[in-house]
Amino acid sequence: MHSRQHEIASALKVCRPFEGPASVQAEIDRRIGFLQDCLRQSGMKTLVLGISGGVDSTTAGLLAQRAVEGMRAAGEGDDYRFIAVRLPYQVQRDEDEAQMAVDTIKPDECHTVNIGAAVQGLARATEALDSLDERKRDFVLGNTKARMRMVAQYTIANARQGLVIGTDHAAEAVMGFFTKFGDGACDVAPLTGLVKRQVRDLAAALGAPERLVKKVPTADLEELEPGKPDEAAHGVRYEDIDDFLQGFEVPEAAARTIMETYDRSEHKRQMPIAPV
Repeated sequence: MHSRQHEIASALKVCRPFEGPASVQAEIDRRIGFLQDCLRQSGMKTLVLGISGGVDSTTAGLLAQRAVEGMRAAGEGDDYRFIAVRLPYQVQRDEDEAQMAVDTIKPDECHTVNIGAAVQGLARATEALDSLDERKRDFVLGNTKARMRMVAQYTIANARQGLVIGTDHAAEAVMGFFTKFGDGACDVAPLTGLVKRQVRDLAAALGAPERLVKKVPTADLEELEPGKPDEAAHGVRYEDIDDFLQGFEVPEAAARTIMETYDRSEHKRQMPIAPV
């Protein structure tokens, strides 16, 4: 198992455990610098990110806002901006926490695009959905919501010389817990390699409220199971996922679940298949 842990951790560029506040700050600075370099090298002026109210998007948003503020303060240009995007599907159940995240980040701009009408319109026009049972249809449309949110973010980014930020990190990547060409699509992924507890560490150090730092993670895409915790979908705790990725001992059943899920979801972490 140890060799497999190392193999997977290496493939996902997992970060070493933090050794204290100084190493957390160093990681924050490194990732802010990464976002700034991405803007400089691309010639783009804007970072765009959907804000859900969870700790991942809150953390990425705080990094993005600090990145553009730093570039403006350094005299690199007053036109560097961060745009936070609220993307509710009709009425969001945890809207108060999403607004708390926006208030914490203090983005240069905040746009709202309600994806409800777009998703419903596509569903009505898609004959392939008609034969599905209620549960399967709900699952498929959950992925459609994630993809529609990314369409909205890219529309804003295209209009504003922007790069779209993704929130994927190692603890989600190992489980394939993202929608292909949905939340898995982005231009820059500043949380890459972090395990879930490290994302929380960065969020806390960046000043996020404890309520968001400790919030139970949920994709909240399916209407039949609103607010379903990620861990219920994984079948394993984030604590065990984090420990597995960082080379610590985990229960055999948890390790088996993680490795099997990693292998089964490999296609989601690859570029499109092409002929050799």
